[in-house]
Amino acid sequence: MNELAKQLNDDINAGNPKVYDMLSSIGKNLFFPKGILSQSAEAKQKAHKLNATIGIAKEEGNIMFLPSVMEAIDMGTITPEESLTYAPSFGIPALRQAWKDAQYEKNPSLQGKKTSLPIVTCGITHAISVVADVWADPGDVVILPDMMWGNYNMILNVRKGAEIVKYKLFSDQGGYNVEAFEKKVKEEAAKRDKIIVLLNFPQNPTGYTATKSEGKAIADILTKVAEGGTQVIAVTDDAYFGLFFEEDAMQESIFTLLCDRHENLLAVKLDGATKENYVWGLRVGFISYGTKISGDAEKVYEALEKKTAGCVRGNVSNCSHLGQTIVLKSMKDPRYAAEKEEKFNTLKARANKVKEVLKNPKYKDAWDVYPFNSGYFMCIRLKNIDAETLRVHLLDTYGVGLIALGDRDLRVAFSCLDLNDIETLFDIVLQGVADLT
Repeated sequence: MNELAKQLNDDINAGNPKVYDMLSSIGKNLFFPKGILSQSAEAKQKAHKLNATIGIAKEEGNIMFLPSVMEAIDMGTITPEESLTYAPSFGIPALRQAWKDAQYEKNPSLQGKKTSLPIVTCGITHAISVVADVWADPGDVVILPDMMWGNYNMILNVRKGAEIVKYKLFSDQGGYNVEAFEKKVKEEAAKRDKIIVLLNFPQNPTGYTATKSEGKAIADILTKVAEGGTQVIAVTDDAYFGLFFEEDAMQESIFTLLCDRHENLLAVKLDGATKENYVWGLRVGFISYGTKISGDAEKVYEALEKKTAGCVRGNVSNCSHLGQTIVLKSMKDPRYAAEKEEKFNTLKARANKVKEVLKNPKYKDAWDVYPFNSGYFMCIRLKNIDAETLRVHLLDTYGVGLIALGDRDLRVAFSCLDLNDIETLFDIVLQGVADLT
């Protein structure tokens, strides 16, 4: 094992040996290399005369660039140094700090709690892959709901070899199925020393966020399991964070309820500008950690950050400097808060319109509506028609595209629909059902 990895492991062990035990075999061996990158970072600070360390090109002291490239991105505020150079594997320092500050602003319950500085990833898909490398070994269990984003399976099961076990997401009463969740968590905890639980609110594909009471119940269940001796890694995928359209839905990340509960409980927060700031193609996501630590929390978090950045370094090297710069500049813009509020209101109006339209009894014989209160999506459950058959029919006959999930479920991305298109869409779906009945 590399000596740098050993030192990071010692730092983690000193603050919380349970977290060290949770690391995968890769995670235990990860470190941030004191090679070209660290030497270049040191030179950037001290080499005031000449710096010949980094693999980029310069001319007359400035970044070398093609005018056609800069003309495509230059809005008068972005320089080549802020866009064309390599970013640190940890992410741009100013963006990391700005995002952490924003996490505390958006989640007031974090006040007084210590969490790590976020590591930048190429969107949340990449963040999940990094978490899998650092924390999951082949054969480890990951607990997920039956209605889930399909890419979890590709990343965690197909690529990593983790075993995915599922529980029924919704209860018969129409809310989050706390009983099924508790049963599955306790069942797996009884068989294993470590479990990974992935929580995704607002949820893809259903657009459901746990209510405040459901969120508290989830946190209490995981805490009790941790108190019983099982190591729990709770990963919160907060991709659509902030898009909460009903008062009863949790208005903060469930990460806030988990990040300081027990030494056996590690909370891992995945979030990003990707969906929150409507910059999907910029691929800017974040990984943050929170747990109960004895002694110097900063040292433990710094070690986890280095291991995570080492994983990024060994995977994609670093994330887009241009993407990070654009996100940071937007966050610092005085118009930022008002712009986000405007987009929130637009999406909330669409969600409310969907609810209003679907109250019409003309749809009741064709499908049931799953609960939704947030995010980009909602789902319907068809009563008599195969979902894939209907999806293809709608596409071929009416030019309407939806996502089929399993035998009976269709996902509707109301985020893509203008208000005046919403009723039209559901009427076409109803006509498609009639065509096939």
